[in-house]
Amino acid sequence: MTGQPNPGVTGESAHDNRRQVMYWRLLAQLFDPEEQAALESASLAVVEDIGLPPALLDPGTSVDSVVQRHPGLAAEFDGLMVPGADEGADTETETDGPDDVRDRAAEVRRAALVSKVLLNVFHSPPGTVSAGQLSRWQSDAGWLERALGCKPGELRGGRAGGTGAAPTGTGGGGRTPDLGRLIPEIGPALGSIEAGLVKRMRLREVLADPHLAGQLTPSMSLIEQLLRDKDNLSGVALANAKALIRRFVDEVAEVLRTQVEKSTVGALDRSVPPKRVFRNLDLDRTIWKNLTNWSPEEERLYVDRLFYRHTARKTTPQRLIVVVDQSGSMVDSMVNCTILASIFAGLPKVDVHLIAYDTQALDLTAWVHDPFETLLRTNLGGGTDGTVAMALAQPKIAAPRDTVVVWISDFYEWQAEPLFESMAAIHRSGAKFIPVGSVTSSGRASVNPWFRERFKDQGTPVLSGHIRKLVHELKTFLT
Repeated sequence: MTGQPNPGVTGESAHDNRRQVMYWRLLAQLFDPEEQAALESASLAVVEDIGLPPALLDPGTSVDSVVQRHPGLAAEFDGLMVPGADEGADTETETDGPDDVRDRAAEVRRAALVSKVLLNVFHSPPGTVSAGQLSRWQSDAGWLERALGCKPGELRGGRAGGTGAAPTGTGGGGRTPDLGRLIPEIGPALGSIEAGLVKRMRLREVLADPHLAGQLTPSMSLIEQLLRDKDNLSGVALANAKALIRRFVDEVAEVLRTQVEKSTVGALDRSVPPKRVFRNLDLDRTIWKNLTNWSPEEERLYVDRLFYRHTARKTTPQRLIVVVDQSGSMVDSMVNCTILASIFAGLPKVDVHLIAYDTQALDLTAWVHDPFETLLRTNLGGGTDGTVAMALAQPKIAAPRDTVVVWISDFYEWQAEPLFESMAAIHRSGAKFIPVGSVTSSGRASVNPWFRERFKDQGTPVLSGHIRKLVHELKTFLT
């Protein structure tokens, strides 16, 4: 294939060749940094022949810029890639009538527009990223979401808004696509690209611009950067960083709170008399116990005694001690467990303590009810020395039988033997010891094999995987 459209070919073959040129050029741009001269010249000939602006071929020109110069294209970008939007375009017939030729021509035009959106979003600029480049990418990502029939920001986390002037068109609001039929990884992929762009730019420059900071999608990678750099921020930049952390904490807390609220409740405590209120009235039992007062003549039941349901549950004050490794490899766990501890701290009769450590330990119990404030007091990074955390945790175990110690770490410790002996002592005392390899949203985990084997032999195997596992364990113990 030369990449050049054959002017001597007409009808279906010519249109198919032109469409292939556009898609081959897209693949070459995405996977080969060297420009393919034949494909570039062929693509230019195609877009000019079908009446589209050559700017569509320039990845440095945003979709916003193209639409501002050619407003009529806005409606064509909307819903451009919705599944089923082009059904019938590839239908094969024995003869090509005028309608078939028009469909093939429309497919060439569609290929040029699709290539523009995909290239702008998935071809990241090399080197250091400027605030302007990030802003342009966010705008182009919004156009991709519109092309998929969504609102700008929907696939990246449900937030609204692009960064450019609002172009004419439907904005994707007129369609409700079946996202399950779309590429499942498209949302996370966009978030990953955005996080990579942020990582390659001066984050403080973004945070200092309220409009640009407002377009960032809170993600674990972004929160990690904010937590690492928070001591170097001030003024508007610090305020915007806190707002992003708060948004992320609230979103994760909502999910975790739902999981915790599904917990089983304790057994009924029949030693506590039921409250004599209408909502506790046991109507079935009341009728049954008063059947002897039935009057056949009057066909009426006389009730001389009411029965009520027992609603009090047996609960024992429990102490939950959460120890979290805040070294660089455990950021995801640090964020999740801080939020989870605050949720359990809100349960009645649960005394929650939170300790974070790397080579030093920090007692965060005073702020455990507010995960946002807790995270602002962490210092991510450094080595790992669990013995300093153990020195804070052991004195908190006053009643072992009513205490659970959750230790979250990858357990790559430089004082492995003494730390494990201390953990074994907690287990022998009667306290429930739960070692956790990671508490992530993705379920990934990495645990030191030396610790894993010894925890297994001790009868306290390491919990690894999704955060739901830890929630289930804690619910079982605390309810």
